Amino acid sequence: MKKEIIGKVAYIKSSKNRYKVLETLYDDFKLPSEISKETKIRLNHVSALLKDLKENDFVLCLNENDAKGRMYVITDTGKEVINILHKD
Repeated sequence: MKKEIIGKVAYIKSSKNRYKVLETLYDDFKLPSEISKETKIRLNHVSALLKDLKENDFVLCLNENDAKGRMYVITDTGKEVINILHKD
């Protein structure tokens, strides 16, 4: 396994909430409110987690310029990390 991906796996594994949000996006794009409802993480925390995950190339916002109704999707990097974690 590449050193870069090991760091990314460790980054996600170190936070159960990062992991929950990323896993929720694995099969579909979602709104922060949908993620909040599914994960039972407060919406303001989900928003902060999504910002963090986006900055670290785990998720992508499909409609960045919209003030409301932002849709998020997992990146290939995010999927690779989740697949590695599911093997554990």
